[in-house]
Amino acid sequence: MPHSRTGEGDTKTSRGGVLRRLGEWCARHFVIVIIAWLVALVALQVVSREFGGSYSDNFSLPQAQAQKGLDVLKAHDPQAGGYSSQIVLRDDQQPLTALSSQMSTTVADLEKLPHVLSAQNPLSAPGTPSGQQNVGPLSDDKKTAYITVRFNVQPSTLGDDYLDGVDTAVQPLRSAGAEVEYGGPLGELARPSADDRVSELIGFGVAVIVLLVGFGSVIAAVVPLLSALISVVGGLAILGLLAAAFTFATVSPTLATMIGLGVGIDYALFMLTRHRQNLIDGIDPVRAAGQAASTSGHAVLVSGCTVIIALAGLSASGVSFIALLGLAAAVTVVSAVVGALTLVPALLGLIGRHIDRFHVRPPIAETEAGAGDTPQGTWHRYAQRVERRPLSFLSAGVAVVVILAIPLFSIQLGHIGDGADPTSFTDRRAYDLMADAFGPGSNGPLTVVIDQTNVPQSQRSALASKAQQSLDEVQGAAVVTPLTPTQDGDILLGTVYSAKSPQNAATTDLTNRLVDDTLPDAVQGTDAKGYVTGTTATQVDFRDIVASQLPVIIAVVVGLAFLIILAVFRGLLVAVKAAVLNVLSIAASYGVVVAVFQWGWGGPALGVHGKVPIESYVPMMMFAIVFGLSMDYEIFLLSRVHEAWLRTQDAEGSVAHALEITARVITCAALIMVSVFAAFIVSDNIVVKMLGLGLAVSVLIDATVVRLLMVPAVMTLLGRHAWWMPRWLDRVVPHIDAEGARTEARSASH
Repeated sequence: MPHSRTGEGDTKTSRGGVLRRLGEWCARHFVIVIIAWLVALVALQVVSREFGGSYSDNFSLPQAQAQKGLDVLKAHDPQAGGYSSQIVLRDDQQPLTALSSQMSTTVADLEKLPHVLSAQNPLSAPGTPSGQQNVGPLSDDKKTAYITVRFNVQPSTLGDDYLDGVDTAVQPLRSAGAEVEYGGPLGELARPSADDRVSELIGFGVAVIVLLVGFGSVIAAVVPLLSALISVVGGLAILGLLAAAFTFATVSPTLATMIGLGVGIDYALFMLTRHRQNLIDGIDPVRAAGQAASTSGHAVLVSGCTVIIALAGLSASGVSFIALLGLAAAVTVVSAVVGALTLVPALLGLIGRHIDRFHVRPPIAETEAGAGDTPQGTWHRYAQRVERRPLSFLSAGVAVVVILAIPLFSIQLGHIGDGADPTSFTDRRAYDLMADAFGPGSNGPLTVVIDQTNVPQSQRSALASKAQQSLDEVQGAAVVTPLTPTQDGDILLGTVYSAKSPQNAATTDLTNRLVDDTLPDAVQGTDAKGYVTGTTATQVDFRDIVASQLPVIIAVVVGLAFLIILAVFRGLLVAVKAAVLNVLSIAASYGVVVAVFQWGWGGPALGVHGKVPIESYVPMMMFAIVFGLSMDYEIFLLSRVHEAWLRTQDAEGSVAHALEITARVITCAALIMVSVFAAFIVSDNIVVKMLGLGLAVSVLIDATVVRLLMVPAVMTLLGRHAWWMPRWLDRVVPHIDAEGARTEARSASH
């Protein structure tokens, strides 16, 4: 009996048959599918707007020492605890002391606002001790000051409407001629809402040009863009609904849009390319769509699962903020896969044989040869050149990647402060006013909390004296305020101001020095515990946690991707090659990001003020996203190599054949994804700029230097050994048919 040989073959046939039947059904009933998609889209939008949540950067690190210090402070002095933000004032015409009545009115009105614990009047607050640098709250010339407002919730999580009350409270000062700017979390709340439409239009515009130049057909250029757009809009609506249950970062929808558009266009393009070749080979449109779903649809399904698994690997960080960023991106990847497997066949069924009816140049399919001819086009000849000199091509590729990766060795992880934002942002203007009047460290004060609850009264005086001396001697501090006890006497509270800006590496070093050395030494021999808290300290803790978990994320993602490649292609060396080359390409993209942002090579041209550290979670996000996305091209190329290898057992010829029929698609798909990612560089959010540039460079390197240079060279050098698989490992690892090649052959035999 033909199906009694193995259950495994039946499983593959069934899975391939499901995708084939799904593709044919969608193509045949295109009206139902398209209407269903549009109805679902409208319904999701309505439900998301009615019941969806909002995005917020309010997250905590329960195990971090800064959070523990804040909790201790809240327990003993709620007024001193909470979340602080500054309202910065400047008057060039008169001293602010002349606005005493307006200042009092403003402070009183601020204290009446919801969630406000306290507001400090800078005109009556104690100033910096004589002999020390003035860190406020009133400058020496009396023309700059700041009101410190403390909230019981993170101010940046309050709605935009909350600012109306703040604006009303500060109106007396503005009416008197003073400049009023919001710093810290209040400034973040006052930032203009992110608008990604410009980035999306740029990405779409470039994608249209690439598709028209690459394939010539107008309709073939529209289908991937239309399906990707619909899929992403649906995915974002689902993300909005999830935001009602989870706290997603404010960058989440932008990240999801970026990834969703990139993979959505790619997946639709892979399906469309195979479908057009099927039409050229004489297959009717419905069967052509079904066969595309059974073959390229398999690759889309495997690639999508790989991207999702890579993003899921971010949960290994143990930080919910990062894990949820991965979930946000995964939502639009899922919608892109569903769109490619259902909406794209439906659109192809609607178009029928008219896919090349409108064209700007003679349409081109997978190869430059005619149907049934032996491929001998440009890419085939290029592959033959690689075959003749594989070591030269491999060496050239490695040299490019290594040179680009050099800046990586000086990477500085940190948090991008308000000083790098555009001057159109109020928090940037507040930052500059503070830095000019009180020094750069005034923008990131470090709050020292010493819990002496368990210290006997007889020892507390000596503890306070020793702690003060230790703090006064700490290296890197510009100003250290005297330690003062809270009202219950159980907490010693002080402030340390760095000599550098909050985002400077010296401030990070100072924070860690206080936590690791100064405070432990100060409380040694007692039962007291010391903490450093505040916004800057929390950011340093977050950076340290992320940096410590980055190797774990890399190991998890590389390991999962290795297993997927191994299961798909049954070649141990192929899987090792994929993992190593992907890591090299990501290292090169890291190097470019460091050079542009941290070294300042091009940062000003991108709208970044000065040199900035690499946002602590960007490398982790880039690794997971790029490693997943690179598998798209890896699977698409290697599946064709593997298909030819199974048919001919000619290792070198299989590489040439695969390059001939995939190089054009991979190049076009990569250019589109690069344009989508690069378009987000125009965003005002520097983290989005960083991710956009990093992802664009990663895809560009991966699809050119790695996929079209190093992979063919390595595959040629490995020859038939690339597909070697130990028998014991072959029995253990599950079988995945990437493009349904065996399913298609089995279907044809029946």
